[in-house]
Amino acid sequence: MKYHHHEYVSRDPRIQDPAGTGIDRPDDPPDEVDVLIVGAGPAGMIAAAQLSQFSGVTTRIVDRRASRLEVGLADGMQKRSLETFDAFGFAESLMAEACHVTETAFWKPDPASPENIHRVSRLDEDPNKVSEYPHLTVNHARVLDYFAEFMAHAPTRMKPDYGLEFQGLTIAPSGDHPVEVKLTYSAGPKAGQERTIRAKYVIGSDGAHSGVRKALGWRLQGESANHAWGVMDILADTDFPDVRVKCAIQSESHGNILLIPREGGFLFRLYVDLGDVLAGDQGAIRRTPVEQTIARAQRIFHPYRLDVRHVAWYSVYEVGHRLCERFDDVPQDQAGRRTPRVFIAGDAAHTHSAKAGQGTNASMQDGFNLGWKLGHVLEGRSPEALLATYSAERQKIGQDLIDQDKHWAAQMAKAPEDFASQAEFEEAYLRINEFAQGFMTRYEPSMITATAQDQALATGFPIGKRFWSAEVMRVADANRRHLGHEAKADGRWRLYVFADGAPPGEDSPTAALGRWLAESPESPIQRFTPAGADENARFDIKVIYQQNHAQIDIGRVPAAFTPRMGPYRLADYENIYAALPDTDIFDLRGIDRRGALIVVRPDQYVANVLPLTATDRLAAFIRTIALPQR
Repeated sequence: MKYHHHEYVSRDPRIQDPAGTGIDRPDDPPDEVDVLIVGAGPAGMIAAAQLSQFSGVTTRIVDRRASRLEVGLADGMQKRSLETFDAFGFAESLMAEACHVTETAFWKPDPASPENIHRVSRLDEDPNKVSEYPHLTVNHARVLDYFAEFMAHAPTRMKPDYGLEFQGLTIAPSGDHPVEVKLTYSAGPKAGQERTIRAKYVIGSDGAHSGVRKALGWRLQGESANHAWGVMDILADTDFPDVRVKCAIQSESHGNILLIPREGGFLFRLYVDLGDVLAGDQGAIRRTPVEQTIARAQRIFHPYRLDVRHVAWYSVYEVGHRLCERFDDVPQDQAGRRTPRVFIAGDAAHTHSAKAGQGTNASMQDGFNLGWKLGHVLEGRSPEALLATYSAERQKIGQDLIDQDKHWAAQMAKAPEDFASQAEFEEAYLRINEFAQGFMTRYEPSMITATAQDQALATGFPIGKRFWSAEVMRVADANRRHLGHEAKADGRWRLYVFADGAPPGEDSPTAALGRWLAESPESPIQRFTPAGADENARFDIKVIYQQNHAQIDIGRVPAAFTPRMGPYRLADYENIYAALPDTDIFDLRGIDRRGALIVVRPDQYVANVLPLTATDRLAAFIRTIALPQR
C-alpha cells in the first residue's frame, strides 16, 4: 500500500482522497452518466468497484432492492475469486470470517448394509497446488459488502443506488449519451415515480430474468436437465462425523446430497436430490415444502441422525444450462463495424447449476473483464475497439462453463449402480475441480492477448491465462512477498521484467531494457503516460533479479524500476525483487535464465511473453491497446 508520497497520512490509508466525479458526488443519479450498471449483484458490483478507480468516469449502479442483500444465494468462493479479491484489498478479511474448504469426502452405500452410507475416500481440494489461496464458503452478501466498501473508499466515492427498477432502454444511432434507460423508483419516498437516465454505456447485470437482455432482444438458449434439487442453509444437531467437511453423498435408493460447510462454525448447506422432473410438472416440484426435503435428507443420511433446528434459507431449483449468443448489443453481422453500447454479464448472460460454484465466481470475472475496459476507453487510454473483446472473450468462457457443468451435474444425479467403477465419481470430481476453481480460463489471441510465439521463455505463465503468483524477496526491505499480490485493481497494465543473470550495474539486456523504458519516445512510460503524472500511473513495472537480495545494489538498478511519484518526485524502491533460494520463481514458473518480459492485463491475465530485447515488439503491442497521451 503506497501512501505518504503526496503528504503525511495519519488516517486510514485505504480511504483514497476524493477526486474527479467523487468531489461533491450527488446523492441522486444525474440525468447523464458515462456508465449505468443495472443490478448490484456480483457482476455489477465488481464492475462498479473497478470503475470507481477511474476518477474521470461517472458511474452509477442501480438495483430494484430497497437495500443491501442480506441472504446471499451463493456460498462458494473459488480460489480464482480469492486472487481477485486480493486485488481489491479484502481477501484476508474475507478469509478470516469464511469457512475454509480443504478436502472433499465421498460417502457411498455400505456394501455390508446398503441402506447405510459410509465414507469411502477424501480428496484434497487443490492436489496440484495451483493457488496459494483456499476455497471458501461464505454468504456472498458479505462479498458484495466488501465491494461496496472498496467503492466508498475510492476517489469517486461510489455507492449503489437502491430502489430503482429497470423498465426498458433504447439506443440512438448517434449522440454522446445514446442509451436512454427508463427506471421506476421501487422503494422509498419516490416509489412509483419514473426516471430517465441517458448513458454512454450500460451494463445489464440484473440476473437470469434480465430486463436489459430482453430489451436487446437476446435470450438465453439451452436446456434443462429435468432434475430438481432442494437447497437449504440449516442449523442442525447431527452425529454425522463430516458435517464440517465438504461431502458428496450417494445413497442406495433415496438420491444424493452435496453438503457444504458454511462460515461461523455451525451453519451448513445441503443440496438434496429431489429426483427427475416429470413431464407436465408445470413447476410443482419447485413448490416442494421444506419439511419434505428435510425428510428426504434424513433418509439419505441413514444411519446418522439429522435433527434440523433452524432453516436460514430454502429454495428448489431445476438444473438448467443456458447461454446468450452475444454479451453485447452488436449483432454478429455488425461485429467490428460499430461500438458496443450495452453489455450483459453474470446470470443475465449465462446460467448453470449451483453445485459447481460457478454462478457468482464466473459472474465476477465477467464484471472484472469489462470494468477496466470501459474505464480505459472512457478516460481516453484505449481505443473503442477494446470493448468488442468483452463479448468475444467471455461468451466463449460461458460456453466452456456450461460444457463442464453439464458433465458434473450429470455425475451428481447418477445412482451408485450407474457408475462403471467405485472410483468413477471421484475421478470426475478431480477432472472438473481445477476448472471449477477458475484456473482453466484461457483467452484467445486478440488485440490484448498475443500469440504464443515466445511462450518457451516462461512456460509457467501461459499467455491468455491468469498470472500465477509465486513468492519473491522484495529487495528494499527484505520482505518475502507474493508477486501476484502486489497487483491491485487500479486499472494499470503490468510489465514484469525477469532479469538475465547479470547483476544491476553491468551492461546487460535488462539494463538496456531499463534505459529504453526510461528514455525512448516509444516506451510505454514516455508515450502513454500523461505528462506530469506519476511515472507508474499507467504501467506498473517490476524487475525480478536472479541474485540473492543481499547482492543487489539498488543504487545501480535502472531508473525505470524506481519510478518517481507524487509532488516531491520520491523514488519508489518497492518494485525491485529477487528470486528466493528455496522457492526460486525462475524454476517454479519455467522462466528462461536469459530473462523474459511478461505483460499482464489489468484483470491479471497474461497478455504477452517477450524476450528482454524485443522492445520493438513491445512497443507495437502497446500501440494496439493504448492511445498516446503526449
